[in-house]
Amino acid sequence: MVLRFEDKEYVLEKELIEIDETTAIPEEYDAYKKHYDDATKVACIMVATMSPKLQRYYEDYWPFNMNKDLMKKYHKRACQETFEVFKSPMACKMKDGDFVVSHVQRMQHYIERLVKINVNFDEELAIDMVLNLLPNCCGQFILIYHLSNTEQTLAQLHNLLQTTEAGLKGKSISSTTTSALVLAIR
Repeated sequence: MVLRFEDKEYVLEKELIEIDETTAIPEEYDAYKKHYDDATKVACIMVATMSPKLQRYYEDYWPFNMNKDLMKKYHKRACQETFEVFKSPMACKMKDGDFVVSHVQRMQHYIERLVKINVNFDEELAIDMVLNLLPNCCGQFILIYHLSNTEQTLAQLHNLLQTTEAGLKGKSISSTTTSALVLAIR
């Protein structure tokens, strides 16, 4: 964020190439000098935010090379983390007898974790995931929900399910609950 604010992000993507100061034209020298100064500041910021072990390792790196090396070392781990976080909600199928509200809250938590690790997740996909992981007894509710053509957010769906479930005085999902859910959507 600091780099973006200070317009210095380019030093992570553009390698600093040494120039011959004696033969360089003034514009080339000025561009090199600006890049050199910006890269020096960015390198200091990057190293200052690292653990002492990484500081010692990267203290002589330019930002472009540091970024490239860090991506090579940690990108695979980040991909594995994304996979594990994405896999969690998919294995979270709600069982007959469970409460809808707790299921939706659990799904919202998983979706928030995915958003935090920069997985692009639109509201419609999140709603579809929640609905897909409801038990079979909610099939009529899901059908009516999709046929109603009402644009709702995940929070609104959660409130709808919570209101319906509260109206049934805490009973678990059953065919009676499904009928009540269908009425709530209408």
